[in-house]
Amino acid sequence: MAAKMSAAELTQFMEQQFPQVNKEFVIEEVREMGVRIRLRVEEQHLRPGGTVSGPSMFALADVSIYLAILAMIGPKALAVTTNCSMDFMRKPEAGVDLISECTLLKLGRVLAVGDVLIYSEGKEAPVARASMTYSIPPK
Repeated sequence: MAAKMSAAELTQFMEQQFPQVNKEFVIEEVREMGVRIRLRVEEQHLRPGGTVSGPSMFALADVSIYLAILAMIGPKALAVTTNCSMDFMRKPEAGVDLISECTLLKLGRVLAVGDVLIYSEGKEAPVARASMTYSIPPK
């Protein structure tokens, strides 16, 4: 199944639908059933102890699955998260961007399931892993 939206089209969609957070995320790659997204880590993403906050990592995982789904089905702004399980495995470095590698495991008519691995840029071991389910609005 080929992607229906390119990185440029997804970026334009984010600019129009989510202008409040759009500049935080960079869509680096769109591939069949997956995407790579960068979170530009800035001061608002940090927590005490010199690390990136859990809510910021959740946002990256959530945006990654959302964009992977849209890349495959087209612009459906009302697709929503219905379930999430997230493991925080290592401390991400403050001031270093986070990179997500997202793969859709199932893309049905009503539900999509995907996995996301999140890395500190330049590191081989993931800092977090998320598994999410999304509900896709009916046509």
